[in-house]
Amino acid sequence: MEKALNICKERPLTFGGMLVTIGIVYGDIGTSPLYVMKALVEGNGGLGSITNEFIYGSLSLIFWTITLLTTIKYVLITLKADNHGEGGILALYSLIRKRGAWLIVPAMIGAATLLADGILTPAVTVTSAVEGLKGIPAYVNNFGSSQSTVIIITIVILCFLFLIQRTGTEILGRLFGPIMFLWFLMLGVLGVVHVFGNLDILNSLSPYYGIKLLLFSEHNKAGFAILGSVFLATTGAEALYSDLGHVGRRNIHRTWPFIKICLLLNYFGQGAWLLQIKENQGLQNIISFNPFFELMPGNFRIIGVILATLAAIIASQALITGSFTLVSEAIKLDLLPRLKIYYPALSKGQMYIPLVNILLMFSCIGVVLFFQTSAHMEAAYGLAITITMLMTTILLFNWLIQKKVSRLLSLLVVIIFGTLETAFFVSSVTKFFHGGFVTAMIAALILMLMILWFKATSIEHAVTKEVSLQDYISKLGKLRKDEHFPIYSTNLVYLTSKSKLGQVNNEIIYSILDKRPKKAEVYWFINVQVSDEPWTMAYTVENFGTDYVFKVQLRLGFRVEQKVSSYLRQIVTDLMESHEIQEQFQLYPTRSVNRNIGDFCFVLVREELPNETDLPVYKRLIMQFKLGIKKITVSPVSWFGLETTDVKIEYVPLRLGTTKQIKLKRETI
Repeated sequence: MEKALNICKERPLTFGGMLVTIGIVYGDIGTSPLYVMKALVEGNGGLGSITNEFIYGSLSLIFWTITLLTTIKYVLITLKADNHGEGGILALYSLIRKRGAWLIVPAMIGAATLLADGILTPAVTVTSAVEGLKGIPAYVNNFGSSQSTVIIITIVILCFLFLIQRTGTEILGRLFGPIMFLWFLMLGVLGVVHVFGNLDILNSLSPYYGIKLLLFSEHNKAGFAILGSVFLATTGAEALYSDLGHVGRRNIHRTWPFIKICLLLNYFGQGAWLLQIKENQGLQNIISFNPFFELMPGNFRIIGVILATLAAIIASQALITGSFTLVSEAIKLDLLPRLKIYYPALSKGQMYIPLVNILLMFSCIGVVLFFQTSAHMEAAYGLAITITMLMTTILLFNWLIQKKVSRLLSLLVVIIFGTLETAFFVSSVTKFFHGGFVTAMIAALILMLMILWFKATSIEHAVTKEVSLQDYISKLGKLRKDEHFPIYSTNLVYLTSKSKLGQVNNEIIYSILDKRPKKAEVYWFINVQVSDEPWTMAYTVENFGTDYVFKVQLRLGFRVEQKVSSYLRQIVTDLMESHEIQEQFQLYPTRSVNRNIGDFCFVLVREELPNETDLPVYKRLIMQFKLGIKKITVSPVSWFGLETTDVKIEYVPLRLGTTKQIKLKRETI
């Protein structure tokens, strides 16, 4: 039997998907022109060291990197691997997890490195944009050229960005979409002006120049490590995949051509401008020379800096929203503890996780204070995301095989992209000693948390059981009629994680029959499932041929509050009206008049690891770690909206391994 809960549903609002996509998805990759050419020039010894061959080769490497990795791998192939509309490396893992238990390894590594990269991205993009103020005379005259001022402004902007996350990315998308559209339009216009001044720059479209510069040219002073700077042009590709659930695949497909053209025009425009002014002695003497800002007309510089700062905020947004999605997926996969998640908008992709938001904010501020300048951050940027991309490629190969794509074509995909990403990883390893160790350490901490949580869950699943309620119907019937026990509650309610028909957690039966027999008129076992629709409110009921044992499955939309107590009262009323349950009476007089529903007691079962459990030391430490984390994360009382309800927290032993045999020796007095 399935019925809908009688609570009004709201229709979801509609909005301009393409504009929101530009505002949410492309911030990271869209701000790459701020620092890619700057990093390439600095890595080659400065403006005085560049040549035509270097510029042509660098632009060729940028063009083919964006084309092969971003366009072909992510936009055309990987975006198809969505899990009910959600994207990201863990969504991809969810699709193929049955192909092998080992696939959890690349999934965890990729997720940890992506979260670590999400900490560095806001810091480097916002700092790069704010440093553009140093090229504005009015700013220098009033505030000086000190980096301390830049750091203060950057921290203020980052705090503002993280504090507005609770409003939801739908609102941010509507606000940022038009601004981001102007940003890309500015990139394209600034680039095309200089490209038309030197059409020979289009020769860089040939891969010949990139291969020659990388492998055979004496003009490349960075050697193979130049790929570490080139890779910065495509760092936002993985975030693009993670944000799939926020906007949908079609919106990304429709907007990407415009984004790519604007990006390439700006890169090529910077290259053409550099060839024109490379021998300018005045420009060669500029400290922290950034071709992106320097090619702007003087009167336009302030507008350019403002737009760059706003675009940097949006770049940070892409990683923040991607991080929320990633953490949400990790919770579902039992890789991270349960955290409170809010859905401020009508799309399930629009979520807000307060704890993650706070940790990201303080981590980003710490990165800014540690590195001080964008140049130092760029030296560390990109190392973690190369690992994420490699892990995605491994999972993508398994997805292609699962989708019946020919093994030859699947191998070709993994060989091409795996080789490219391995090359970028090797070239980025040198960044480890220039600051890359910061993101590596953060990624290692996140990975360790995931491993410990996953291992503890595996230990639990290996020994904990689910039982059939049908096997205990007669015992529950005898208990409710046994006069030796007082009535514990008219309606005794347990929340069960088991969604299979007729199944509940073994520790629930232990709580009712073994720990302290709990006599009740009606026993309720409730399982809550969250649906992908925002306003679903329905339930199913199993009665096992009785009028005193019911298993209820609540299906609630992701935007519906989980007020389980209120919903259960409506269900009881419905069952009384259909004569599936007898009319109830209060055990004690109440202020309610003509109330025909009895009292309720919710029992929440929490596990404790008994000291007498004979577990290896490392397993005991892992389990104690998980149980300790569960105590400081979201309370089930808050999670299920039971704050105003009679709730009993009951601790039961978590039986793992064998029980130590304890035998006392009797001594004579």
